[in-house]
Amino acid sequence: MTKKEKRLIIVESPAKAKTIQTFLKDEEKSRGIQYKVVSSYGHVRDLKKRELSLNDDTMVPTYEVPDEKRGLIAQLRKELSNSDEVFLASDEDREGEAIAWHLCEVLGLDAETTNRIVFHEITKPAILEALEHPRHIDMNLVNAQQARRVLDRLVGFKLSPVLWRKIKPSLSAGRVQSVAVRLLVEREREIAQFKSEPFYRVTGTFTSPANAHIEAEVRTRIATRDEAMKVLEACKEASFTVSSVEKKASHRSPAAPFTTSTLQQEAAHRLGFSVSQTMMVAQHLYEHGLITYMRTDSVNLSNFALASSKEEVTKLFGAEFSRVRKYKTKQKGAQEAHEAIRPTQMSRHHIDGTTQEQRLYDLIWKRTLASQMIDAEINETTATISASGVQYPFVAAAEEIVSEGYLKVYHIERAAEGQPVDTAATSLKKGDVLNREEIVSTERFTVGPQRYNEASLVRKLEELEIGRPSTYAPTISTIQQRDYVKKQDVKGVEKQYTIDTLKGDKIASKTKKEFLGKEKGRLVPTDIGTVVNDFLEQNFPDIMDYHFTANVEEEFDKIAKGEDEWEEMMLDFDKHFEPNVNKVLNDRQAHKAGEKLLGNDPKTGKPVYVKIGRFGPVVQIGSADDKEKPRFAQLSSNQSITSITLDEALSLFKLPRTLGTYENSEVSIGTGRFGPYVLHEKQYVSLPKDVDPMTITLDQAIELIEQKREQERQRHIQHLEGEKTIDILNGRYGAYLACGGKNYRLTKQQQNRAAELTYDECIKIIEAADAKKKS
Repeated sequence: MTKKEKRLIIVESPAKAKTIQTFLKDEEKSRGIQYKVVSSYGHVRDLKKRELSLNDDTMVPTYEVPDEKRGLIAQLRKELSNSDEVFLASDEDREGEAIAWHLCEVLGLDAETTNRIVFHEITKPAILEALEHPRHIDMNLVNAQQARRVLDRLVGFKLSPVLWRKIKPSLSAGRVQSVAVRLLVEREREIAQFKSEPFYRVTGTFTSPANAHIEAEVRTRIATRDEAMKVLEACKEASFTVSSVEKKASHRSPAAPFTTSTLQQEAAHRLGFSVSQTMMVAQHLYEHGLITYMRTDSVNLSNFALASSKEEVTKLFGAEFSRVRKYKTKQKGAQEAHEAIRPTQMSRHHIDGTTQEQRLYDLIWKRTLASQMIDAEINETTATISASGVQYPFVAAAEEIVSEGYLKVYHIERAAEGQPVDTAATSLKKGDVLNREEIVSTERFTVGPQRYNEASLVRKLEELEIGRPSTYAPTISTIQQRDYVKKQDVKGVEKQYTIDTLKGDKIASKTKKEFLGKEKGRLVPTDIGTVVNDFLEQNFPDIMDYHFTANVEEEFDKIAKGEDEWEEMMLDFDKHFEPNVNKVLNDRQAHKAGEKLLGNDPKTGKPVYVKIGRFGPVVQIGSADDKEKPRFAQLSSNQSITSITLDEALSLFKLPRTLGTYENSEVSIGTGRFGPYVLHEKQYVSLPKDVDPMTITLDQAIELIEQKREQERQRHIQHLEGEKTIDILNGRYGAYLACGGKNYRLTKQQQNRAAELTYDECIKIIEAADAKKKS
């Protein structure tokens, strides 16, 4: 009996390994080859965490295997010794190539001879095809990834200490992240400088001879209410006639298949997914063989995808709806050899999986299928309605779909593709006399620039050619984790507006309120983010320059093609960067970065500053060189160092304020790192967001104290005293023990009788848990 050849395939993720192992189980029978697919769980080594880890003279990095990976490496070596041949099958991008090279280095494999396989999709044909045509490690791609990692380490490792000394400890800087924060800070300042102006929009509703309901509007923006009222007065006696009807045939083409950035944008728009959520769900779909690789900037589709899409369109809608389209990527440096994100099988309309996976797959499937269909044919109608004695004409517009084309795929989503609900104006003819129902003048306000959300920030980064598909999601996550940016709903500014309505021969007026500039899920720079941005722009303009960041990506592309040496690029960068870092680090300034003098305290005459303190933005009264220590107050969550006034700053020192006594102890209101609180008998109770610390009464404070006590009573099940003090408490996941600053889980059975547990039983539970942890 012949011995079976043993082949080892190493991939990054366990899910990917499981899917590929399933595809290869038949190979053992048919070809006598035994495959084992194992996972490296991502990177197996990296730069050292606590040091620069780069040679000053050559910029060559020193890598280390993290402690948590040592056991895995030993296991991989064991698997390697039991195999006849090894294939490295990490992802097809630069990071995947670097992972394969690192595996060669730690496993003692020769990068020039070891088999390297890549595939755009995890399907059986793609895997077998890759195994038939292995290649070797592409060191140009590895070096491009090393260059990115080393440059980011240089910037982050050398800039962070500057921020610690000049602004606040524990801050950090990043090459792409800092530029992303700059975009948000600049947008915030545009919004702050924008002055909203009122104008009036006049609309009318009419009935046509065919009894159709027609909606039209005056397209001229009316500046004042007086002018708008004159229009309404003139409409009382006016007759309304259709003076012209223009009909125009137009086509609407389907969008190209998804790239990483367009998928992130569409998933945010249609499904409400965050950028990182989209990438996580797409990763699951890819690893289970359902879609092609999800990090791509190409809109190209393979011949197989074109043929299977054509077949599916013909089967679902008929051959007349099929149109083979080959898309070209306009993005500079895009990898045309890669594919767009598409389903691996177009015949698979729906999938099993989580709701998120099903919704994202449906989005990808529809986009791919629609891209291979004919245009939608639209008839656009524009009817001009003249009113006798009225200066401005009304315009009614409508669209009518003549041929649905690719819109057939979207069914109920057609409205989102641009089809209006109201098509009544398409029936109008020149000379038609219309009956007026009502004319409405509504006060509106000019709206400033919108803040970025995650999807629109991705679009802007792509437009400026900053970063690549693999960097968008980590960049946006990082700037939020570092507290430079917060994702939040913006309340807007409350505005009162007027509505004047002409019905019959009477004009009725009313006022309403709205929040101007109200936005959901927007990225707003924090005070710390703004101060860091301004400091870096002032002292490191090259790092913060959009063109520099985009040019660096071009350099990486050249390294990936073998046109440039990465070590030379790093040395050249550091030659200019290092002296600038030292200059800024040693520059002595009178004030910390971001510190601003608001004025003087009228009571003491001392200067009042606003700045970034150890725990965030603070107001300071007095200077460090005064005999008396300066006084500090934390800014509230709705205040910013960029806009706070002297009066607002001084009002923060009205706390703590004493409300009175309760149970013979003082009740006071103070503010701290986490906002305002009630203090009573050394117990702190946080104030709800809708309670003003300057107006809260003693009765309200007592109510909050009692609520907190009741919560504590419900939380405490038992208090047991012995050699140790043990509390049995109610937690998020049921009852548990607390002893000596540690928490101990209880089984379901123990939780059910938590109120009856004895001291001895609790000691046994604690000892058993400690012994298990020790072993």
